[in-house]
Amino acid sequence: MSDLTHGDDVAAVNSLRSAVMRLSRRLKHQRVDESLSPTEMSVLGTLSNCGQATPGELARKEHVQPPSMTRIVALLEAKGLVRLEPHPEDRRQKVVSRTEQAEAMLVESRRKRNAFLAGLVEGLDEDEWATLRAAAPVLEKLAQL
Repeated sequence: MSDLTHGDDVAAVNSLRSAVMRLSRRLKHQRVDESLSPTEMSVLGTLSNCGQATPGELARKEHVQPPSMTRIVALLEAKGLVRLEPHPEDRRQKVVSRTEQAEAMLVESRRKRNAFLAGLVEGLDEDEWATLRAAAPVLEKLAQL
C-alpha cells in the first residue's frame, strides 16, 4: 500500500473523503421516515443484511457503544420496527430482528435512494459510469473495514 501522506495520494484521499461526505448528506435527505435517525436506519439495514443479532453484535457492526445500541434498539422496538426474543442458547441475552413494517420501510427507502442515485448517474458519461461500477465493490470493502 502506498504512503498516503504525499502528493497525489493525499489529494485522492481528500477528494474521496469530501465526495463520500457530500453524497452521504444528500442521501440522508432521501429518507422515507423522517422520525428515524440515520443511526436507526443503519441498524435496520444491518438487520436486513444479517437477519438477526444481539444488541452487542449490532453495537460492534455499527461501531457504537453497547449502552447506545441498547437505547437505539429500545426506540426501534417502541416504534414497532424490531422485536426482541430470547437468545436460543443464552437466556440472559436477547436477539433483535426486524419486523415486516421495518422491511417494508427499508424497501421503500432503498427504492427512493436508488432512484436518487440513478438520477445522478444520468449525468455521467459511459466511461465515468464504468469506472464507478468498477469502484463500487472497493467502496463497499472500505465501508466494511
